[in-house]
Amino acid sequence: MLFRLGLTGSIGMGKSTTALMFADEGCAVWDADAAVHRLYAQGGKAVGPIREIFPDAIANNAVSRDRLREIIATDKTALPLIEAVVHPLVGQDREIFAQSCTDLIGVFDIPLLYETGACAEMDAVACVRIPGDEQRRRVLARGTMTAADLERILSRQMPNDEKCARSDYVIDTDTLDHARAQVRAIVRAIKDKIDA
Repeated sequence: MLFRLGLTGSIGMGKSTTALMFADEGCAVWDADAAVHRLYAQGGKAVGPIREIFPDAIANNAVSRDRLREIIATDKTALPLIEAVVHPLVGQDREIFAQSCTDLIGVFDIPLLYETGACAEMDAVACVRIPGDEQRRRVLARGTMTAADLERILSRQMPNDEKCARSDYVIDTDTLDHARAQVRAIVRAIKDKIDA
C-alpha cells in the first residue's frame, strides 16, 4: 500500500530541490508541473479542450504557456476556465502514477495542493518554507519573472504560513544540509508509522 506524502510550498521556497532529496531517499516522486507540461505538449490531453475555449493559446498543436499567460493577464475570466480543464486532467495523471507505483512512499510535488483540494488524497503533507525576503530574492534571481509577476502569483495562492500550519511536517530550506536532514527524518518517521 502506497503512503502518499503531499509536498507543497509557495514559489521559490525550494520545493523542487526538496523533492529530489526525497527521491534520493528512495521515494517515488510525482511532479504536478511536469504533468502539466505533458498535458500541454503536442498530443497532450489538454490541447483539445484548451483549443476549444482559447484557440489563440495553441501553437504547433501544443498549448503555448506564454500565450496562456498573456490571456490570463488580460482576461479575468480565463484562469478559472483553464483550471476547470487542467486540474481534473492533472488529477487523472496523479492517480495513474499512484496506481502503478511499487514504492513504499510516493511524494506528490503539488504547488497548489491545498488550493485544489488534492490534500484530501494524501496520508500526510510536508510544506517547505523560507523567509519571504529570501523567497523573493530566489525567484527574481532566476530572471524569468518580474516582481509584479511574483506578486500576481502569490495573490492567487494560500499564504505559505497557512500551508505550513495545516501540514504534518515543515521543512526549512535555508541550507541544503538542513533540508536533507529534515527529509531523512520525515522518511524515517513515515517508515516507522508504516511498520507499526
